[in-house]
Amino acid sequence: MPARNPTFILSFDFDGTLVHPESDPVFHPMLGQMIQHLRNQGAAWVINTGRSLPQTLQGLSQYGIFMEPDYIIAMECDIHKPGLFSKWTDFGPWNKQARKAHTRFVKDHQASLNSIREMVENQTQAQFLTGEYGELGIVATTDEEMEVICSFIDTHVRQFPDIGYNRNGIYLRFAHSGYSKGTALSELARLLGLNASHCFAAGDNLNDLSMLHPRHACMIATPGNGLPEVKAHVQSHGGFIATRYASEGMMEALTHYFGGKS
Repeated sequence: MPARNPTFILSFDFDGTLVHPESDPVFHPMLGQMIQHLRNQGAAWVINTGRSLPQTLQGLSQYGIFMEPDYIIAMECDIHKPGLFSKWTDFGPWNKQARKAHTRFVKDHQASLNSIREMVENQTQAQFLTGEYGELGIVATTDEEMEVICSFIDTHVRQFPDIGYNRNGIYLRFAHSGYSKGTALSELARLLGLNASHCFAAGDNLNDLSMLHPRHACMIATPGNGLPEVKAHVQSHGGFIATRYASEGMMEALTHYFGGKS
């Protein structure tokens, strides 16, 4: 059960941070015990992921994580809280604002998006995707190909700073730059009467960088399997780099930041 009045936040990316399919176990049960102990001390446990809400819930079940998070930030932006009978609902007005901003973003930057799409389709082997609900994304064939695409997108970002994107390996999703894992975490903290000094955030991939920053979380960490760019970023901001992968690395991180909390 969530703390009635949380005093701090534990925000974890899901894939590669909480779970790692190639590890044994995929999710270490001791991490679950540590999270539960900290919840008893006032923590709100948050999964902050690029997965959709249904995919996140499916992943929890798939990997045998039967604790229900206090909040889920899905699609790198949308804040959800559990309701009665485990039905998840929007928490606050943020999600509605984000959807409006995305619609405006697509309309305002149609010329740039068309240019990017033309580049992807004519100069690469990648795919430019349009989702059922207006999501726009790219799937590249290699990390190197995605690097080239991102360099081209960045030429538009420099002209229009609200053009944002979330990258995870060969996958990329466009978004208004004001709505990310980081800004969603700060909004959740605000709704709970907290701020960055009360937030712990951990992630392993490029789409986690926005929340691994002191403006959103003063306690940041990455597991041993974090990308080199993520490790360098965390180190440059005085964060913690674990030696072990995923959930075992998160046990190291929680011990580092909260080892004396009882």
